[in-house]
Amino acid sequence: MKATLSTAVFLNELQTAARVASSRSAVQALSGVQLDVSTDMLELRATDMEVGLRLRVPAEDTSPGAAVLPARLLLDIMRALPSAQVALELRAAAQAVTLVSGTAVFDLRTLRSEDFPHLPESPAVSVMLDAAAFIDTVARVARSASRDDTRPVLTGILVSASESSLRMVATDSYRLSVKTTQLAEPVATPFEANVPARALQELARIAQQTAAEQIAVARLDNQIVFTLAGGDGAASDAMLSSRLIDGQFPNFQQLLPESAEHELLLTREELADVVRRISLLAQKNAPLRLGFSAGELRVSAQTPDVGEAHETLPLDFDGEPFEIGFNPEFLRDGLESVESQQIVIKLSSPLRPGLIESADGSGFVYLVMPIRLGT
Repeated sequence: MKATLSTAVFLNELQTAARVASSRSAVQALSGVQLDVSTDMLELRATDMEVGLRLRVPAEDTSPGAAVLPARLLLDIMRALPSAQVALELRAAAQAVTLVSGTAVFDLRTLRSEDFPHLPESPAVSVMLDAAAFIDTVARVARSASRDDTRPVLTGILVSASESSLRMVATDSYRLSVKTTQLAEPVATPFEANVPARALQELARIAQQTAAEQIAVARLDNQIVFTLAGGDGAASDAMLSSRLIDGQFPNFQQLLPESAEHELLLTREELADVVRRISLLAQKNAPLRLGFSAGELRVSAQTPDVGEAHETLPLDFDGEPFEIGFNPEFLRDGLESVESQQIVIKLSSPLRPGLIESADGSGFVYLVMPIRLGT
């Protein structure tokens, strides 16, 4: 294996690959990146057995071959190199790769290549989705995915595409996000998959970095493969694969109430600003209180031995006064995930979930469970 690369380009791709490499596995090779050199190209591969990533970097003076190097150490070395180019060469007998950049020379011991798993190739049959719509949809729902590994089915985002719509759903059982995005072109082959939220967030990050215009999606038996593509459909230099999460995703449609006693129209940014301010005094698991009375909304919070705060907003409300409590972080997340300036908040009682929707019908729904308030 031999290749000469641009230090800056290689470093940029290596930083992305290193985020995927495992930092906790007992298999040492999973903490590394596999470098596979072919004619005029070096491919970086990284995986933690859940997410797999393949990135390609243009190379010169190449000789085919492959080696696995420690990801974090290689990244630190690349950041410190003095020259605009770096030359890599595998010395198989010594089980080491030599890096030369300017006057700096590094010899790195390789990790066991046979322990590095095979990553899937790009499938021939796939569905093309608009990258901008995909990225935006991930951003709207990802915050609601659970981080609790004891309930793995909730750590994913349910992705489905059919006809001319893309829908993603995420929940941690305390809040639920649903975003339906209309696509410019109909989907040829409908699919549904529960994909780890981390995989989709990493894919969205890479798609933004590479300015991809389309994402090819292929669902396999227990995996899903995403290939980034340019506007002409040509494959780019990135492909991300992910295992699918086993188990039945909750029937989210049953969780969404069909009707509400109060449908309140508010300006999203104005309410979000108030919630952010007042939440400063909702500490130590204290709820954020929303009090509704004739003509106004009162947002308040109180933490014993810390202090209290309140602020009012004008509101077209003429029903019986009531107060409902929410986790302040969950409420902020919902407000920040809405894309429209005007929102509709749907409420029925202090003990039933609240709904936040885009007033313009752009397809975002956020459900948040209330917190029972003391007297």
